[in-house]
Formats: sequence, C-alpha cells, structure tokens
Amino acid sequence: MFTPEIYTARRAALRKKIKSGMILLPGNADASVNYPANAYDFRQDSNFLYYFGLRQPGFVGLIDVDRDTDCLYADDWTMDDLIWMGPQPTVRELASRSGVMSAGNLQELAATLNSAIKKGRKIHYVPPYRGETRLQLAGWLGLAVDRLKDYVSRDLIRAIVSMREIKQPEEIAQLEEVAQTGYRMHTAAMAMCREGLTERDVAAELDRIAAAGGGRTSFRSIVSQHGETLHNLSYDGRLENGRLLLIDAGAENAMGYASDHTRTLPVGGRFTEKQREIYDIVLAANARGQELARPGVTYQSVHLEAMRVIAEGLTQLGLMRGDPAEAVAAGAAALFMPHGLGHQMGLDVHDMEGLGEKYVGYDDATTRSTQFGLGALRMGKTLKAGHVVTVEPGIYFIPALIEKWEREHIHSSFINFPKLRSYFDFGGIRLEDDILITATGNRLVGKHRPPIAPAEVEAAMTR
Repeated sequence: MFTPEIYTARRAALRKKIKSGMILLPGNADASVNYPANAYDFRQDSNFLYYFGLRQPGFVGLIDVDRDTDCLYADDWTMDDLIWMGPQPTVRELASRSGVMSAGNLQELAATLNSAIKKGRKIHYVPPYRGETRLQLAGWLGLAVDRLKDYVSRDLIRAIVSMREIKQPEEIAQLEEVAQTGYRMHTAAMAMCREGLTERDVAAELDRIAAAGGGRTSFRSIVSQHGETLHNLSYDGRLENGRLLLIDAGAENAMGYASDHTRTLPVGGRFTEKQREIYDIVLAANARGQELARPGVTYQSVHLEAMRVIAEGLTQLGLMRGDPAEAVAAGAAALFMPHGLGHQMGLDVHDMEGLGEKYVGYDDATTRSTQFGLGALRMGKTLKAGHVVTVEPGIYFIPALIEKWEREHIHSSFINFPKLRSYFDFGGIRLEDDILITATGNRLVGKHRPPIAPAEVEAAMTR
C-alpha cells in the first residue's frame, strides 16, 4: 500500500468533484471456481484499490460527501476462519491503513444506505462488472438487477477518470517497477523461442516470471504463431522454424499496476526477407507513434499517422495501391490493422475500461469513429501530461477478412488482392511499448526496453 495520507487525499479530492450525496465503492469478493472453498486467485476492484488500497476481499467503501466522512465496511473473521487462516487483522485495523477511522459490518452498511435512500440522498456508484457485486448493489439499493445501469452515476465516472488517468509520481514508480518484470518476461521468451517447444511452454514461463516478480500477468498472455488472430488465447501450437511467434504479455505487480508489451519473434532466430519487410513497416509505425505523442494532440490523430506509415509501406511492397493518405482516410488500411494504436494503462492493463471507453478514451471534443478499424481505437482524446498509453501498431494477414473484402469489392481500388494470396500463411506482427506522456513529449516506461530492432531481437534469441 501507499501511505494512508495518499488515500485520504484521493478521497478528499473525489468528494470535491462530486459535491453532494454518498459515493459507494464496493471491493471485490472471492469467487469460487468449481466448489465454494476453491476460489479463483483474488484481484481487488481497481477503483476500490485506488481510493482505499486494501487488497482483502469482502470490503466496501462509503464516502459521505455531505458529512465529509469515510467508512469501510466488512464482516470480521469468525473463529472457523481463523482456524484455517491463522491470525488476521480486524476490519478496523485494516481501515486505519487506508486513513479511515470509521468501520462497520455489511449489515450496518445496508442500514446506512437504506436510511440515506429514504431521506432522498443520492447514492453514486459506477457500473458493476461482477455478478456478485450486481446482486449486492441491487439488494442494498432496492433495485432490480437489470435496473442498476439506469442509476449509474456519470458524475462519479467522470470524476474517477479525471483522477486515475493522470498518474502521480508514486504511481509512475510502480509502473517503472513492473515494466522491469515485463522486460524479463519478454527477454526470457526470446531466449527460449526455438523449434520443438510449444506455445504453452513459453506462456508458462511468462506466468512464472510474473509470479516471481511479486504479482501475476496483467492479462492472459497471447502466445501464438497465428498472430493474425488478434487475441488468440490457444497455446496448442508447436513452434516451427520459419514461423512468427507473436507474444503480447505484461506483468502486474503486488500493488496492482500493469505493464503491456508485444514482440513478434522469428522461430529459429532469423527473420526471412518477407518477414523483415513487414516487420520494418510495423517498427516504423511504432516509432512514428512515439515521435508524435505529446500533450495537446489527440491520440486519434497519432493513430491515423501510424496508419499512414503502414499504408505507405504496404504500397511500396505492392500490397496496396493508390494514395496512402486517401487509403487511410477511406479506411482501406484497416484491412491490415483492424484495431487501435493503443489504450490507457495503469491499475488495469486497459485502464478503467469498466467505466466505459466513451468516458476513458473519448470526450465531448473527440468522439469515437464508426469506421471499421478506427472505431476500435480505445484511446482517441487529447493527450495530457501524466497519461500512460500503449503504442501498438500491427500488420495482420487475415484470410477470411481479405476474402470477404475481395468478394464484396470493398476498397478494391486500394488493395492488391491477387498479391495478398501469397501472404495467407504469414500470420501477423504487432510491436507494443508503454509510454508516459510528459510535459514536452513522452518517454518509455521502464529502465530497459525489450529488444525490438530486428538485429536486437535476433541477438537476444541466440544467447
């Protein structure tokens, strides 16, 4: 945890943004896997973590804006719990670590909320994403589960986004720390990427290193020789020389902060000429994104410029034709990159996604496009100092999508469909880094960048 003063200050700042009412921030509870006593590895809700810092299950935070008070609620352990778990701090003791002096049990919380509702007080909460939390909220607030969405507080969503998206020095230190675990994960994968091993072998090593770093992976690692499938979570493939292995993986540290890098490796240790041509285009798009990202520019404009680099490169190879800028504007280049350039990152690898991307990645000045590809951009709004975003361009050859566009004559003036047939077995390449937006530009997060230049990758694979 950070110091109690940090959490106290965060809650005070949140109260000033909300003005009146009560802010209800449920933490997560344990969730059973296949029978009650066998639970999934616990992960605390990130909003609760940001304002209270406690990683124990079963806690709920209540911030009373009008009375300028905070209270934490949870049920203390029973004797049966203590027999199985050993000595545990009380709810009141844990609350004090968050700078909260008032504590109660969940029955008292229900009574407090019931009284407030009867008095007509506003209860602010954000969209719940777990079934257990939905049921709890419905019971406390006297609402049908399917009506919870109608009473979500947009004011609270906007207030939380405005605070969590600007990373403070203590958070940046955590991100720098976990980036080093991410670096170790990717360099280890490079060293072991050889024919005969399985994708599962590599994924298991990523899990091991993340756990050894004090946390876990920040999401289920993508380790696949079918990189054209954007989120391929199958690890069944056996590594074969001449193929590309795409690894999209990150670590989460004990404080909950995330890293997220993607590297694409040539199994066997050497890129073919054809692979190197595509790789160099993606690398140039990554570099262009980092060159342009700075306060005052929209990330949507950075995305479009990275797409222009991709379109230019593919036009030079004869896979696209016509004017690259016109191809990007029309949406034709999205055939090769049907996703966005990046997303915010922090306590969640897709930071605050549960609050709604229209609040996190967009605002009144920058709205989400409906165009294929561009519409998948998670972060489009104006960049500010303190934002942490990913830069992750890619080029993918997706046979089913290519055949659909050819069959339906979609952007046929920009796409050389006959030549694309020789790339149906290529796969995909994505190269992702994490950057912090600074007052004058940006910098990479982490002391060491996982090897990314082709020669660096090949060297790392032969150590």
